[in-house]
Amino acid sequence: MNQTMLAAIAESAQAPLAVRRIARPVPGQGEVLVSVHAAGVNPLDTKIATGAAAHARQALPAVLGLDLAGTVVELGEAVEGFTLGQEVFGMAGGVGGAQGAMAEYIAVDARLIAPKPHALGMGEAAALPLAFITAWEGLVDRANVRSGQQVLIHGGAGGVGQAAVQLAKARGAKVYATGSAASLDFIRSLGAIAIDYQAQSVEAYVEEHTAGAGFDIVYDTVGGSTLDASFKAVKPYTGHVLSCLGWGQHSLAPLSFRSATYSGVFTLTPLLTGMGREHHGAILRQAAALADAGQLTVRVDQQRFGLDTVNDAFRQVAQGRGKGKTIIQLVNE
Repeated sequence: MNQTMLAAIAESAQAPLAVRRIARPVPGQGEVLVSVHAAGVNPLDTKIATGAAAHARQALPAVLGLDLAGTVVELGEAVEGFTLGQEVFGMAGGVGGAQGAMAEYIAVDARLIAPKPHALGMGEAAALPLAFITAWEGLVDRANVRSGQQVLIHGGAGGVGQAAVQLAKARGAKVYATGSAASLDFIRSLGAIAIDYQAQSVEAYVEEHTAGAGFDIVYDTVGGSTLDASFKAVKPYTGHVLSCLGWGQHSLAPLSFRSATYSGVFTLTPLLTGMGREHHGAILRQAAALADAGQLTVRVDQQRFGLDTVNDAFRQVAQGRGKGKTIIQLVNE
C-alpha cells in the first residue's frame, strides 16, 4: 500500500482548501484504517475552514470532514467486530485535532463507526452520521420519543430535520415539521404534516394541530428565534424542547411558565472528549437497521464532487445551494 495519500487541507482561515500529498496514517490501538469512498460536507466543515467554529477545536492547517463511508483496509491492535474489506460509515474525525475524512485514507477509532447499511450507497451513507446522531441524541436520548406523542421538528427539510422526522415516525410518533413554502412537499414526502412557518404564527399552528395544548416534543434544528418559538409551542408540564443550536441569548420565561423541560444537544462531545464514543457506534447501528428496513432515507445532491473540486463543494454548502447533502466522492460507486 502506498505510504502517502491525497488530502484536502484547510491551510489557513478563509483560504481555499489545497489538495496535497501527505503521509498515509497508521492505525493505532483500537483504530481501523479506512479507505474513504465518500465524505459528506457539513455546514460545520465550511465554518471550520473560515475560522468561525471555535467550538470544534480544529486548529488549521487541518484535513477537514466529519462524515465518511468507506472500506476497512487495515486493523490496529485490539480491534474487534470489524474485518478487512468491510464497508463502514461514521462521524469519525475533522474536529478536536483529528484528521478529517476528506482524504484517501483515515485512521478512526473503531468505536465511532458501524457497518454501512446495505440499502444505501457510499454517498448516501456518508450523508447520514452527523445528522442522524444529532437527531437520535435529542429525540431518543433526551426525550424518549415514543408512540402516541405529537412531535414538532423545526427545519424538517434540513439534514438533521429530515433524519429527526423519520426517526420520530419510526418510533411511532405523529410528526409535524416546519419549513419554507418551497420545502413543504419534501417534508410531506417524509411522512410529516408540513407547517409553513412564514405563513402561520406559532399560536396559530399550535391551535390548529394540538387544539392549543402544545406539542409533546419540539426539536429546534435552526436556532435563533426558532428556539424562542419552540418555548411557546411545547406542552405544559410534560413537554420537552430540544435544540442542537441553542447557543444564543434566550429568555426562558415562556418555557418556565409552562413548567416544561429543555435539553441541549452537542454531538461533538465524544469526538472532543473521548466520552461516549461507543454510543455513537451504537446509534449508527440503529441508523443502519432503520435504513435497511426502509424507514430511513437521505437526500443527497445529485452533483458529486471530487477532491479536485472540493472548493466548489464547500461554496455550495456555504451558500446553501445544494439540494440535499453535498458529497465528496473519492472512489466511484
